[in-house]
Amino acid sequence: MSDLTERLGYASNARLMIISADLLGTSHASTEGVYAAVRSGLADCGSLATPGPWSRYAAAHYRGEDVGVLLTLNAELDILRWGPTTHAPSLLDGEGGFPRTLEDLWDHADLEEVRRECRAQVERAILWGFKLTHLATLRSALQQRPEFFDVLLDLGCEYRLPLRLHGAEREAETGFPFRQLASEEGIVMPDQVIHASGMSRTQFEDMLVELRPGVTEVILEPAIDSAELRAADPRWSERVSDLDLLVGDSGLAVTIERSLIEQVSYKALCKLQRS
Repeated sequence: MSDLTERLGYASNARLMIISADLLGTSHASTEGVYAAVRSGLADCGSLATPGPWSRYAAAHYRGEDVGVLLTLNAELDILRWGPTTHAPSLLDGEGGFPRTLEDLWDHADLEEVRRECRAQVERAILWGFKLTHLATLRSALQQRPEFFDVLLDLGCEYRLPLRLHGAEREAETGFPFRQLASEEGIVMPDQVIHASGMSRTQFEDMLVELRPGVTEVILEPAIDSAELRAADPRWSERVSDLDLLVGDSGLAVTIERSLIEQVSYKALCKLQRS
C-alpha cells in the first residue's frame, strides 16, 4: 500500500505509473524520439541532459511538455561525447569529456565542482524556458553515494522538485537511507523505479502484470532510427524499439487500461510537493 497514491487522490492500493522518456538532448535521434513519445505516444514526461550536444535544439523545440533535468556527470559512449557546462577539471576524463564510468566519477570528482555543475544544469534548463517538474540523475550517479546524494537532495529542496529515487529495496545496496532522508525534507518521489529500455512487448506486458501498488516510474530511452544513432550508440536497436513500443504500438494503451493501471505525470507529484 502506498501513502503517495492517497496523497494524489487515489486509493492506497491503486497502481499508478509514470512512463519517462530519457536522454532528451543527447543526440538528434534521442531528442526527436523523446518528443514523439511524449507528444504522440504513451510517455508522460521527458528528462533533459543539459550538457548534451543537442540540448539547445531540444530547448528550441520545447512546447511546454512535462520535462525534468537528468543531472548528467557521465558520458559513457565511445564516439558521442559531452562534458561539463562549468569549469570542472575533476569532472573530465583524459579525452575532455565526462568520465565514462561511475567508478571514475566517484573516485575523482570534487564535490564542490559537482554541486556547481549540477546547479548550472538546472539553471540552464530554466533559462532556456523549460518548466521543470522533477530531477533525475543519469545512471543514478548521485543516488548511490551519500556525499553525492547530498547534492541531489539539496537541489530538490532548493528548486522544490520531486526526485527520481529507486525503491526502498535499493537502500540496503547503497548502505544509507536515501528515501528516508528525502522524505524528512518533504521531497516527493515514486515508490519504485523500473528501467525498461530494450524490453519487448511481451516483457513490458509481464512487467505490467507484476506492477505493485503505488507509483512506479518506468524509464525508456526512445530514439528515431538514424545514421547518427547507429554510429554512436551500440544500443541503437533497443532504443528504436522503445520508440516503437511507445508510439507505434496502438494496442499497448488498451493493455495498460485493462491492467487497471492509471498513468500519472511528474507534474502531479510536483504540484503535491509544492502544496
